[in-house]
Amino acid sequence: MTARSALLWTTTLAVALVALPLRFSWLPRVIWNASASVPIGLYTMRPVGHVAVGDLVAVAPLDPLAVFLAERGYLPLGVLLIKRVLALPGTEVCRTGLEIIAYDLSYGTALAQDRLGRDLPSWQGCHVLAEGEVFLMNWDTPDSLDGRYFGPLPLSTITAQLSPLWTDEEGNGDFEWRAGAPLSPANPATDLSRKERPHATDR
Repeated sequence: MTARSALLWTTTLAVALVALPLRFSWLPRVIWNASASVPIGLYTMRPVGHVAVGDLVAVAPLDPLAVFLAERGYLPLGVLLIKRVLALPGTEVCRTGLEIIAYDLSYGTALAQDRLGRDLPSWQGCHVLAEGEVFLMNWDTPDSLDGRYFGPLPLSTITAQLSPLWTDEEGNGDFEWRAGAPLSPANPATDLSRKERPHATDR
């Protein structure tokens, strides 16, 4: 299959899957992710139910965050963020300098500036998530724009829970059907491998 025909097939499939729920309300909705923060591809969207640590979710940022993201050219208004749930109410999350710590483990660091040399948002100290708060972070993606910059968000900003449907897990253009496959990485609170590497990301 040529690159052009593959692109055409992908586009047709994406449009068809997005349009299907408009015709049949019982079918799950889908979302196409083009960001490298999580594997590129199609994800099914489920109504928000029990949110757990490690879940992949779609998020509608509120003002002024949504405006800031749009003005910087990071994310157009009305476009959903796709992030993982790192922590829920009752969990303490700290940012010390550029480092993000939860569950007494380091889950990565923030950047001080973006690629254009503009200062990125910064918060410091420790915060125990209150009822109705969630901390979102794609801890396996060093340059993801997430809670390491804007801190906790209201749980109400989560609009859907996502599962991979047809994604490029390795980032090499090889898309695979993954319906029913477990999400990766594992729940960060129980990922024992992190105890062997205290710094989850190295900038």
